[in-house]
Amino acid sequence: QVQLVESGGGLVQPGGSLRLSCAASGSISSIYTMGWYRQAPGKQRELVAAISPSGTTNYADSVKGRFTISKDNAKNTVYLQMNSLKPEDTFVYYCYADLRVRGGYRGDYWGQGTQVTVSS
Repeated sequence: QVQLVESGGGLVQPGGSLRLSCAASGSISSIYTMGWYRQAPGKQRELVAAISPSGTTNYADSVKGRFTISKDNAKNTVYLQMNSLKPEDTFVYYCYADLRVRGGYRGDYWGQGTQVTVSS
């Protein structure tokens, strides 16, 4: 059984900052790419940022220069530092991990989602 547990969402004023965390736990053999998606009601989920096993990062154009993804391999945790937040960053943010469980299965796992609201 694998779980991805997110934390750090909330309400913030425009221009403010939030830090999201996502910890993976359970019968994990290897973790490959980890990252964050976001989704508005009735819309498709969109990639925000991802980080490879080697630390290579990838960002959506809309967040480049404002968001930073990082990870702590020892804790199986990925972070998303979000600065200079805008009202258009208001979404539910989902953590994901491409990982292999003990026993061999490899697939994508998702967190439960955390609401980020940017409003004055």
